[in-house]
Amino acid sequence: MTGNDHDDVTRVQTAQAGGTGTVSLFLSLFLLVLAFFIILVSISTVEETRSKAVMRSLTSTFASILPPTTDLTRLMSKTGEVIGAEQFQGEIAGLFTTHVQAVKVEIVQPGRAMKLTLPADALFEPGTVDLRPGRDELLDRLVSSLSGRPPALRFDMEALFCDSYVDGTALPIGEALPTRRAGALARAMLGRGVPPDSLSVGLQPGDPRDLVVWFHVRARDAARVRFDAAGDAAAPPEAER
Repeated sequence: MTGNDHDDVTRVQTAQAGGTGTVSLFLSLFLLVLAFFIILVSISTVEETRSKAVMRSLTSTFASILPPTTDLTRLMSKTGEVIGAEQFQGEIAGLFTTHVQAVKVEIVQPGRAMKLTLPADALFEPGTVDLRPGRDELLDRLVSSLSGRPPALRFDMEALFCDSYVDGTALPIGEALPTRRAGALARAMLGRGVPPDSLSVGLQPGDPRDLVVWFHVRARDAARVRFDAAGDAAAPPEAER
């Protein structure tokens, strides 16, 4: 072998050794970065309250942009719809018990119906239709919870202001305080972006000082009336279960 051939072989071996060393260096760096992120994940903690708030905000924002027919995926609870509905009930109950001390919570049907009874003056200034100071946060979080519904469900709120019968047969027709408060609550929540199909207000007989609020979890199309081939009204999907 000549001197030139020996030099060529040496250069090839050196280049191969250098290439192998570069690959090993990059592989070591990638493994080091991977180990770093694994350590970060292992020592991190998940704050469920903030995560749920972010998800509700995203859901309420994009729900008004994308029509239902453009939904690409249906994100449901892994354990079924009932768990999600019960979580909604627990969230609403905790919200009112935190902001309103004198509130009575009744779970009429777990995952479907809940009844809250509280003084109307707990939301409004006594004798007026003005909201109490500090109730903005309560209404904002209430609207956020109602807006964060899964695609297959609807979260409904029914606020019923109590009033006395007139002549023992009918509720007042004029602009009584409970009637005006019902309108004020509806305007306040609609102004905050609550889904219009999730809110209803009204009157019911009772102590004018009381406010009864119902929260229902219903199928999204439960309120639709379907007709069979003969033209007769069929039962809504919720009644068929």
